[in-house]
Amino acid sequence: KVDEEFRPVLKKAGFLTRDPREKERRKYGLKKARKASQFSKR
Repeated sequence: KVDEEFRPVLKKAGFLTRDPREKERRKYGLKKARKASQFSKR
């Protein structure tokens, strides 16, 4: 199988591990997880 030849190469390049990042939860008082309404000094 062709796939088995490339496996060590892909693993070294980091293509076989799942990206563990997830969506950050939405916080109350903000529009999204980090986006807030425009800041106003006064």
